[in-house]
Amino acid sequence: MQFDNDALLSDDQAITATAASTNVFTVHPSGGDHGKCVPGAKLAIRVTETFATLTSLTIALETDDNSGFSSAKTLHSTGAITLAGGGLAAGSVYDVTIPVGCEEYLRLNYTVGGSNATAGKITAGLVFETQTN
Repeated sequence: MQFDNDALLSDDQAITATAASTNVFTVHPSGGDHGKCVPGAKLAIRVTETFATLTSLTIALETDDNSGFSSAKTLHSTGAITLAGGGLAAGSVYDVTIPVGCEEYLRLNYTVGGSNATAGKITAGLVFETQTN
């Protein structure tokens, strides 16, 4: 998988408590350019360090018309990915197709279930392709 470095939402971001992605990107920057986010574009979320001590992690793709996300709308949610189920091990990848309905800004929101994590990192962003084997 090849990430677009200009469209990374999380770059090996440690997720030890509920938090938003480190980065936000603009879907429709001023000046009329439609930006990098087009419905149907692919977003990949990769676990880069195995999580520990939490029960689950839910990852939501959010959009808003302001960069403060004061009225955020969820475009997609992974649902609870459980530690016991193995979905939070290093190398796990979740692909999301960006749906119709993007406003000006996009980010990810990570919601930790159970205790806060003592380990666990994620890299996420737009990708040119995903590996299927």
